[in-house]
Amino acid sequence: MKLALYVTKLTAVRVLAALVVLLSVLQLLDLLDVTNDILDRGLGAGGLIWYATLRLPRMIDQAMPLAVLAGCLFAFAQLGRESAAVAMRAAGISVYRIAGMALPVAMGAFIIQLAATEVIGPRTDAMLRTWWRDTAPAADRKGPETRSFRVGPDLVTATIGDDLGRRLEKVIIYRRDQGGAVTERLQAPEAVYGPTGWTLISPSFERFTDDSAQPGSATRMAWANPLEPGDVQVLFATDNNGSASSARRALMGGGSERPESYYAVRWNRAFAAPAGAFVMLILAAPLVAANFRSGQGATIMTASLMSGLAFMVLDGLITALGESGVVWPWLGAWTAPMMFAALGTSVLLTLEG
Repeated sequence: MKLALYVTKLTAVRVLAALVVLLSVLQLLDLLDVTNDILDRGLGAGGLIWYATLRLPRMIDQAMPLAVLAGCLFAFAQLGRESAAVAMRAAGISVYRIAGMALPVAMGAFIIQLAATEVIGPRTDAMLRTWWRDTAPAADRKGPETRSFRVGPDLVTATIGDDLGRRLEKVIIYRRDQGGAVTERLQAPEAVYGPTGWTLISPSFERFTDDSAQPGSATRMAWANPLEPGDVQVLFATDNNGSASSARRALMGGGSERPESYYAVRWNRAFAAPAGAFVMLILAAPLVAANFRSGQGATIMTASLMSGLAFMVLDGLITALGESGVVWPWLGAWTAPMMFAALGTSVLLTLEG
């Protein structure tokens, strides 16, 4: 029990140290782009700190996998240099068990990255957008942009009317049949979300048949659709990172402006991306079985580091292919994690066997 606690603590401290260093570098590079804008707005050092705080969840998402890899490599290298790994193996403790002692660290990294990406990140992104817009000079402020998106089979063009996503302006709705042909066009200066759903204010419409168009108008008209205010906020966000829940809502017809494959991959990536912490642990695990006296440790450490970097590059590439629909969504999200987890496991089995 004490031995497992020692390895876990050793790994956790080094992963945390690597995460702090990586976050510092990423924050510094990010601040270099916005420092002049923040200072020109008269926000001072407080503005810089607040900006960095709101950007932190997204930085954690970027830095966590590499921090786990670096921290595990440093921890396992220390065990090897001090011959602690050799002593543990001589006592009958397998390499798999030694590497497994760092599993709680990978689990903690998984939970932190998942929370930062899916729970905290969407909220801080919204806060950052609002703060950045409200502190902009009056001359630089821009009105809301018009967006086009899908709601079920309908095509919609509109402008967001408030920050809560409960009001749309300059609404144009194109309703289509199962074959994709436009059957009706509705226009309304405003659409409001209430307890019963969306209501079009002073709409006018044209219903199309094979040989004619029938115009009409109304004072109010119910607009039945699964679109919710939260979907509107995501659709009109400038960064539009969204979350797994918003991707799931888009797949259910709650409003989308990208291919269905993008949202399917985004849903899978909510769990596949944080799972990269376990992949990095597996890639670092062969270092436990290395012979540092013969120089094997340096070779395996370099190979593990290069494998981790290759995993991050290939993971991003295959994810992009999945989002564009070139490969199946679950393949786009999970191929790289499964491939490199198998690679690390095979190397570990070879060294141990």
